[in-house]
Amino acid sequence: MKKFTAILLALAFALARDFTAFAASADELDKAVADTAVYMLETVKAPEVGSVGGEWAVLGLARSGAAVPDAYFENYRKSVEAYVEDCDGVLHEKKYTEYSRVILGLTAAGHDPRNVAGHDLTAALGDFERTVWQGINGPIWALLALDSRDWPIPKNAEAKTQATRELYIEEILRRQAPDGGWNLTAGADGEVRAGEKGDPDITGMALQALAKYQDRREVKEATERALIFLSELQDEKGGYEGWGDVNSESVVQVLVALCELGIPVSDPRFVKNGNSLVDNILGFRNADGGFRHTTGGAGNSLMSTEQAFYGLVAAQRAAAGKNSLYRMGDAAARATGEAGAADGAEKDGLPGRHADVRPAPVTSAGKTFADIRDHADRDAIEALAARGIINGKTEADFEPDAGVTRAEFAAIVVRGLALKPSAAVVAGAGVFGDVNPDAWYFDSVRAASLYGIVGGVGNGVFNPNGAITRQEAAVMTARAAKLAGLDTERGDAEIRDALAQFDDYRGVSEWARGPLAFCYGEGILDDSALDIAPLEAATRAEIARMLYETLVLAELI
Repeated sequence: MKKFTAILLALAFALARDFTAFAASADELDKAVADTAVYMLETVKAPEVGSVGGEWAVLGLARSGAAVPDAYFENYRKSVEAYVEDCDGVLHEKKYTEYSRVILGLTAAGHDPRNVAGHDLTAALGDFERTVWQGINGPIWALLALDSRDWPIPKNAEAKTQATRELYIEEILRRQAPDGGWNLTAGADGEVRAGEKGDPDITGMALQALAKYQDRREVKEATERALIFLSELQDEKGGYEGWGDVNSESVVQVLVALCELGIPVSDPRFVKNGNSLVDNILGFRNADGGFRHTTGGAGNSLMSTEQAFYGLVAAQRAAAGKNSLYRMGDAAARATGEAGAADGAEKDGLPGRHADVRPAPVTSAGKTFADIRDHADRDAIEALAARGIINGKTEADFEPDAGVTRAEFAAIVVRGLALKPSAAVVAGAGVFGDVNPDAWYFDSVRAASLYGIVGGVGNGVFNPNGAITRQEAAVMTARAAKLAGLDTERGDAEIRDALAQFDDYRGVSEWARGPLAFCYGEGILDDSALDIAPLEAATRAEIARMLYETLVLAELI
């Protein structure tokens, strides 16, 4: 029986490979995206806040790479600002997906949702109860919006429960139906019943939100169950029925989910009778570039067209090895119309920052590495790489789990704060006996020393080639944060409360306790870990995350 099953599986995989030969070619996909981009620009000439003719059109066009005038996205920003001013920052009293959708639109367009007509749109998502009141759509889209550029969750003073990413993840997992899917109502009253059945749309959306957290066992298990559910639910034409009809929107959400998870469109589980998800979506396409809601429908549906467009864009980006649709660390900042500055680039940082600290400009937009595609810290690594703050070990690979030397860390922090000491300052003190003037890191170590970011290990030496430990990295990060204008001081009680939750807190050196408490308290370090591991060598990915979170807090990214 086992042998027979193995033969059937082998045959199925062989047939799936043959069927993919009939699937849409890369050229067909590119043409469909290009044609629909033209249609979108002609149809949605002035996008405004809205679920149709608004953010989804902006998202698709911004992520497509199509030749869209900057004025298009600038006018969208102005429209959002006017809308936010008109409603005094309250986009909706109950539907918090309104905030999430606008955050996604602004982020894709290269604008900062944390300062829109004086309002921080991400702040609403800091209220857990209000966000999940709407149902499972609330936590799903909150995660997608916040994770699009790893926006921190602000403290919401009005919230009964301060939201965290962990709470949103748990809420989504809690509401998974027994068949492996999700729907709008399962678990709404606190209990998921035995007869609950998933639907493709919500299941696809839930997987999109969970895609970034596949390193967590419970998320990975929930994902595998959902993929089995979706594969079995897919019809012989490669599509899905949702809300009583076989429609284009349902297949789009599954397609985007696969792309976010890094699963190829040609995966045999999702190719039925030679029809892939992309083939199915193209079956709804009209000659003018628009899309129908159902295959038997007449004319174009703008909602269907917008969703089909960004679904195809997701597939195109995946095929090209680019950031996924919702990983927007590669979204270039765009002009604001005020003195020609760009969002992100015009930031001066916090009022209390040192005068020499400046934002590092984006010099290599879209920079990525082959070995971080599914890494949890991909967004942080890409954000720093785009600004030349951190480099790969090679042009192609970052080596996220490799260690970092003390000299390398000094160079990364100096570049992160864009420190360029004057000749007079550089000529001053701050040289260690073991830092050779001919070494590549000489200027960086000297600058980091002069600005008080790094110190030696005693006896006038720096140990530049020694591996930097986690507690050393925390200390240097806290010093850099203080230079950038952040309040890093912590009292004894705060330090005790922050560190006592870890099993090994007694192993932390006295001089590192305050900085570690600061880093955990501000989310620079992840406090969900069981141990601090203060003497363990920090990895390249950990260093990237720490510096990225610091720069975000300091308003330098």
